[in-house]
Amino acid sequence: MAGLRNESEQEPLLGDTPGSREWDILETEEHYKSRWRSIRILYLTMFLSSVGFSVVMMSIWPYLQKIDPTADTSFLGWVIASYSLGQMVASPIFGLWSNYRPRKEPLIVSILISVAANCLYAYLHIPASHNKYYMLVARGLLGIGAGNVAVVRSYTAGATSLQERTSSMANISMCQALGFILGPGRFFQTCFTFLGEKGVTWDVIKLQINMYTTPVLLSAFLGILNIILILAILREHRVDDSGRQCKSINFEEASTDEAQVPQGNIDQVAVVAINVLFFVTLFIFALFETIITPLTMDMYAWTQEQAVLYNGIILAALGVEAVVIFLGVKLLSKKIGERAILLGGLIVVWVGFFILLPWGNQFPKIQWEDLHNNSIPNTTFGEIIIGLWKSPMEDDNERPTGCSIEQAWCLYTPVIHLAQFLTSAVLIGLGYPVCNLMSYTLYSKILGPKPQGVYMGWLTASGSGARILGPMFISQVYAHWGPRWAFSLVCGIIVLTITLLGVVYKRLIALSVRYGRIQE
Repeated sequence: MAGLRNESEQEPLLGDTPGSREWDILETEEHYKSRWRSIRILYLTMFLSSVGFSVVMMSIWPYLQKIDPTADTSFLGWVIASYSLGQMVASPIFGLWSNYRPRKEPLIVSILISVAANCLYAYLHIPASHNKYYMLVARGLLGIGAGNVAVVRSYTAGATSLQERTSSMANISMCQALGFILGPGRFFQTCFTFLGEKGVTWDVIKLQINMYTTPVLLSAFLGILNIILILAILREHRVDDSGRQCKSINFEEASTDEAQVPQGNIDQVAVVAINVLFFVTLFIFALFETIITPLTMDMYAWTQEQAVLYNGIILAALGVEAVVIFLGVKLLSKKIGERAILLGGLIVVWVGFFILLPWGNQFPKIQWEDLHNNSIPNTTFGEIIIGLWKSPMEDDNERPTGCSIEQAWCLYTPVIHLAQFLTSAVLIGLGYPVCNLMSYTLYSKILGPKPQGVYMGWLTASGSGARILGPMFISQVYAHWGPRWAFSLVCGIIVLTITLLGVVYKRLIALSVRYGRIQE
């Protein structure tokens, strides 16, 4: 019995399941090691996907201006949104693909798309005209490649038991957070900025290696390395909710797996509810990321350079906070459960936005001149987020600062004190990763042991849609009515979400628990 894992090392077997002849009671040591090697490769895949998205975020705007001077901030908004739009479309497709074919196929194809997108981004200087549209295509293709998130999460859900699930989902989210921290962080900026805008040119292949193209070339190289590791290490594994391994996985007979857990057995109300909860979670964090630059410029008269620097530090700190939260949640969920943690996370986020509501008799500095149109009176998505991609080389010391007179609310809305803003950021940075992780974890448990690719695809798509709509929503409300209305409406949305969670609270349980196969 040396080749078998001891039953005490696995989940307790508390009951038989339909089609149990398809599962082994004991998992071999070889299967256990292979399963976790495969899962860890997907951790790396998630990390590299996250780095690929974020590594150019601080330089998109100056690069866009360099390759096509006709591009304006409104077009920048479309460039940023194209990533989420591509991911929203591709996620259900890759998820469906992964249900009926080996997961290597959609993973490798999606990464190849990302590599091609990065190469296109590096050659944006070649076309004689319409370069901005090529950038739009490049970022959209990168978003399509990022649709493999659904495959990563569905594989992990199918290859872990209920007791392993929360920890594994937390590790995936942690790798994603680390990618977002390191991608736009000061380390990568420092490494690439020394090349300058001109850099060097490899004439044979007409490749410019500069501060704008080096990050995507590195990302393309890491993508190829990731494909090699997937081909060499990733194996197909499935275990049931108790941790018993599947004897065989025949993708040509996927209907057999479907029959073991009939479609009607999944609580569709719970599925829809989690999709809504996840949408709201991504929606409120996307609008928070979007609004902090114009908000701090209006409230504290920061220049664009100061806003990029200080808010970059704040977002990096929130990323570190998220990693710590993911580690803590893995332990806490075993004591109080995922549903209670999700509820607590939503409450913390609500408190964070409530603190942002302006009060008092102190008002922000008014920017009486708007010579360079560097605030947000035109209400475009691109202008709202323009400060995030301003070139650090531009000198904006002479630009007017403060709250633009073209925004009428600046004259009567009290200032949001810096202490308010920082406290709010800490609370939102605490609640968001909790809600994100618990949504994925509960969703995977509600779906049960059947292939989850399509469902995970829809969940990823709902998050991508939230990242598109969140910035658009906040840009309109903030520009027209100011932070008081903007954050009041956000608080209202969170209250409705908490109410929804309360209504479906008892239904958010694992499929095996729901049918009494495993004790909760």
